[in-house]
Amino acid sequence: MITYKTNEQIQTMQKGGAILAAILKKTAELIKPGASAADLEQFAQKEISHAGAKPAFLNYKTKNSNPYPNILCVSVNNEVVHALPLINKIFQEGDVVGLDCGIWYKDLCVDAALTIACGNVDAQSRKLINTCREALQIGISKCRIDNYLGDMGFAIQKFVESQDFKVIKTLVGHGVGYQVHEDPQVPNFFPFDEKNPKNRGPKLKQGMTLAIEPMISVSSEKTKKGKDGFASITADCSLSAHFEHTIAVTKKGPVILTK
Repeated sequence: MITYKTNEQIQTMQKGGAILAAILKKTAELIKPGASAADLEQFAQKEISHAGAKPAFLNYKTKNSNPYPNILCVSVNNEVVHALPLINKIFQEGDVVGLDCGIWYKDLCVDAALTIACGNVDAQSRKLINTCREALQIGISKCRIDNYLGDMGFAIQKFVESQDFKVIKTLVGHGVGYQVHEDPQVPNFFPFDEKNPKNRGPKLKQGMTLAIEPMISVSSEKTKKGKDGFASITADCSLSAHFEHTIAVTKKGPVILTK
């Protein structure tokens, strides 16, 4: 069931989102050759506590998974999402590093992610990161009252494929707010009946709060489980990138809550 948030709740989520955005920005600044993913976890833990928020991912359990044991997801290169911030995960020059984090602020959840180049990366890696970042903005631009969920996915997929990359189709975004994951699912591709263009999925309405998160790769649309038991990695082990914002659907258009 899709939930809707009041203006007051959206304002609260925006305050929480600003906290989360600042924490992610500061944490990303620690990514450099020789640093450990565990260093980022420890830093984020202190920042979340200092801000008076609570981690949303720690001990979070989906229907078919074990409780997630950390605050951050730190995914490197072919790890798309949900990778553990292990102490032996040491960043190397040229790595592509994704950070994903959610927090609870005054009983409402916000979720965001970004991808960072570690030191100097090659041209393809840079293009992949920039394409994913732009794909998120394109998806957000479609997040308007009376548009449909499929409009976002279609726009994201069209742009990503125009840049000769692939959208991951085994993972999607989601509603967020009262829970970490809520209805509806938010695909980054057009998942509905292409033979029936009228079937564009749920209509977007005021008060919806969505975690829009393009996940793309160099050459694979599918994922498989990583060695740490939590990560989803590209099926062909190609490079991946991931960006995410929590968005509110309002009368004035889409509002980015995590900036």
